[in-house]
Amino acid sequence: MLKVFSRISRRRALQGAAAGFVAFGLLLWWLLPLGDEPPTGTITFSTGTRLGVYQEYGKLLRTALDKDMPGLKVKLVNSDGSQENVARVATGNADFTIAAADAVGTYEMDGKPGAAALRGVARLYDDYVQLIVPRDSDIDSVADLRGKRVAIGPGRSGVRLIANRVLTAAGIDPKKGVVPVAAGIDTGPDLLERGKIDAFFWSGGLPTDGLKDLAKHYAFRFVPIEADLVAKMHAQGDATRYYRATNMPESAYPTIQRGSTVPTIAVSNLLVTRKDMNVRLTEWITKIVIKSRDGIGKRVHSAQLVDLRTAIYTDPLALHEGARRYYRSVKP
Repeated sequence: MLKVFSRISRRRALQGAAAGFVAFGLLLWWLLPLGDEPPTGTITFSTGTRLGVYQEYGKLLRTALDKDMPGLKVKLVNSDGSQENVARVATGNADFTIAAADAVGTYEMDGKPGAAALRGVARLYDDYVQLIVPRDSDIDSVADLRGKRVAIGPGRSGVRLIANRVLTAAGIDPKKGVVPVAAGIDTGPDLLERGKIDAFFWSGGLPTDGLKDLAKHYAFRFVPIEADLVAKMHAQGDATRYYRATNMPESAYPTIQRGSTVPTIAVSNLLVTRKDMNVRLTEWITKIVIKSRDGIGKRVHSAQLVDLRTAIYTDPLALHEGARRYYRSVKP
């Protein structure tokens, strides 16, 4: 009886070991790069403003790419933000970028150069519109911005696009109803702290380093952007369908929000390239974007939301063939 039991136990142990080996093999397949040798060359990645999430994400992604694709040189180039990023990739002045879906949709609908060549690689994470004022400000709603000095983002930023639409929805002419200031997350916090502006718009992943740093030494608060304004933005047409009403979670900036959520707007960010980008190179980059999620997410919290199940939804852009190949290869 003991010998029989021992044979059964050994058999089960061997079966368990075999199953473990298969699981380990699948794990290696997931983690190791595609193919025998990684693609080489040089690509230009258009990021964003200093202290913005695009810039930080670009730096961390370059590190991840360097690990698995050591022969690929990634050149990072700063920009105003989404609008400039889309234009750069569409016209061949950059190879990859991050841009908000509304900026991509606007570029396409306006029929600008190279729009038809744009392709999606992955849906990444959501941007949240953040309207910041001093803690003791008398501004309690978007309508209260009338006549105020308001930073609405650099000229070719996604912030500018959204801020103009929010102000219009509130019945304020973005050019005449406020004193517009072309400042973003890199300069807006300092201008607010020095009393040079009354409020500033920012649209980015949560939390944004520029605001985390400001919260350490300056008392500010967020002005709510209510759902009725989002509905009015949708009525403006164009690419406003990409905006959705949501709440900024209380955990975004705990010392500022003090346990309260903030009504606002969210819009998805896309990793963008062109149709003529090398298929195998794009396939590799797509894999590493998904693979590096947790590592990048330790530094850029919003990157934790990158998900294989939702990455394929790059509306308004069709998927690049390289990205499509990767997603098909890992489809359950």
